[in-house]
Amino acid sequence: MDSLEKIKLDDLTRFRFISNLALSPDATKLAFVVHGMNLQDNGYDSCIWLYDVESRRLFQLASSNRDSSPVWLNDSQLLFVSWRDEKDQKRKENGEPLTVFYTIDVAGGEAKRAFELPFFIKQVKKLNDDTIIFTAVYDHRLKDFWLLSKEEKEKALKALKDEKDYEVLDEIPFWSNGSGFTNKRRIRLYSYNLRSQQIVPISDEFSNIEYFSEGRNGNLILYIANRFEHVMRRSNDLYLYDAEKHRSLLLTHAERFRYVFAEFMSEKIVFAGSDMERYGINENPKFYMLDPSSREVQLLTPDFDASLYNSVNSDCRYGSNRTFKVDGERLYFVSTRWHDAQLYRMDPSGRIEQLTFGKGSVDGFDVVCGKIFFVGLRNMKLQEVYQLAEGEERQISGFNEWVQRERFVSKPERFTFNADDGTTIEGWVMKPFGFEPGKKYPTILQIHGGPKTVYGEVFFHEMQLLTSEGYVVLYCNPRGSDGRGNDFADIRGKYGTIDYEDIMRFVDESLKRFDFIDENRLGVTGGSYGGFMTNWIIGHTDRFKAAVSQRSIANWISKFGTTDIGYFFVEDQHLATPWSDFEKLWWHSPMRYADRVKTPTLFIHSEEDYRCWLVEGIQMFTSLKYHGVETKLVMFRGENHELSRSGKPLHRLRRLREILDWFEKHLK
Repeated sequence: MDSLEKIKLDDLTRFRFISNLALSPDATKLAFVVHGMNLQDNGYDSCIWLYDVESRRLFQLASSNRDSSPVWLNDSQLLFVSWRDEKDQKRKENGEPLTVFYTIDVAGGEAKRAFELPFFIKQVKKLNDDTIIFTAVYDHRLKDFWLLSKEEKEKALKALKDEKDYEVLDEIPFWSNGSGFTNKRRIRLYSYNLRSQQIVPISDEFSNIEYFSEGRNGNLILYIANRFEHVMRRSNDLYLYDAEKHRSLLLTHAERFRYVFAEFMSEKIVFAGSDMERYGINENPKFYMLDPSSREVQLLTPDFDASLYNSVNSDCRYGSNRTFKVDGERLYFVSTRWHDAQLYRMDPSGRIEQLTFGKGSVDGFDVVCGKIFFVGLRNMKLQEVYQLAEGEERQISGFNEWVQRERFVSKPERFTFNADDGTTIEGWVMKPFGFEPGKKYPTILQIHGGPKTVYGEVFFHEMQLLTSEGYVVLYCNPRGSDGRGNDFADIRGKYGTIDYEDIMRFVDESLKRFDFIDENRLGVTGGSYGGFMTNWIIGHTDRFKAAVSQRSIANWISKFGTTDIGYFFVEDQHLATPWSDFEKLWWHSPMRYADRVKTPTLFIHSEEDYRCWLVEGIQMFTSLKYHGVETKLVMFRGENHELSRSGKPLHRLRRLREILDWFEKHLK
């Protein structure tokens, strides 16, 4: 340890993040995207890398730092999105719907500009040798923009610019975190023929596409759509699209059901979802098999009780990765159990086997012909690419290995205890840099968001930074967290009760077990649900000497009517609306108890956070100011709910500095 330096604030700018793993059809080459911060542009660079499976050679494919979304057209040709041309970048920045594609032969040669499409494209997949399918933003104000002539497009864009000072709202949600105002805008599914250059809309103009498959036999596509015109519902629909007939067939098997994914498995369709009847919108899905010819649906996993996503928290990711895929006769998927996210495999009978066992998080994967590669947060390292072969995980990249060589990484120490009813709760303690037995240290309690996510044993820069600055860090997974089934996660109607009791018991247990925690210098912080709980805590106890409440919730009544998920999330999680039980929503609102607060509190909020809107932070800040409590609100313009995870680099650094300064002032 003596030779290792402590984690620094700006180490964040040197980290690399990995996304978009894509194996070639013959499984001999792996393409993926490596992201890094660019302080000069206050953004992120993205480069495509290639791994040759046979020679084990790893190299950057092209010199540009503006490439992403690799898709294999064949065993050697890669299609990808690039903004390497400054003129294209400028057109996009000026508001023109545009995505530019390049191709490159990975055996050698330069990248060539292939074509451009007049859309803001979200995701691309290959349907057949001649056709790609993609999702893109459809704006009702531009209508069928792709059919217009150049002059007509310029006229339409000018008309749109003339309307920039107005927003007309006639549906909910009318905005979405990270996407801005979305009224009458949808994520629509299209196909594009590479030879004829024909664009064909697959879904209608009122449907949001939530998932789509690569297809089968080169012409069949599965997609999940949420169609609405006035109020978006939580259930959605499953469709089968025939590209030859240009026709979508509705396959929805239940009146109220939420599909998570759907993929072809031989001649049938495997899908997962929930009717949300017993546990609401957070109910864990089950697996089903659908015969498209007979419409018969078979439940494969009646006893399955786990989420189908990676819910392990970290602030060291960027970009997205695949978490479902059928390869041959088996479905591969990621699921969170306790505090780890692992890769699993299911056969057509519904038998599930776990494939990875290393501590940490499988962030995404690809599999072709049984060959498996994944992005992982393993052994307290940052993201790297791994190959899974014969049950062994082999690390094949080393983008972040310098951290292990040069920095001291505090290892979380896990312990468990029982709540009053006997429920086991897990938590962790992280010792500070330069730890000395017999010495007491200021301590910060971290509370995760969700609430249906988890903390685990993965690299978390914010926590490492706090330990490097001399703090003990505590965190736990109270009831409401993911990873332990529906019953454990279900705190509907109970926010601020059993979850608060679990967290306070965790603090008590930590003080009993670890004599190096200074109980007179305790701090607390959290974001989203963790921000709600921070606000709740300071209104119910004075044991914390400082608090940092991030992207928080103060008032469930205002959240109901202002945020992108408020009108359905609040009703589902509190079993009440402002009309059915106003007093219940107010009882669970931290603002109700603001007159009791004595804890100096910093509020951090983003101006464009439409998940927990800015008014939530403002209300709590105003309440504390009104009652004479030391408080400060730091607002970030141009940021949303994801500030700490994918915000602009300079903003992320400023956020961390504000947190450090606040705790320095009040705990040291």
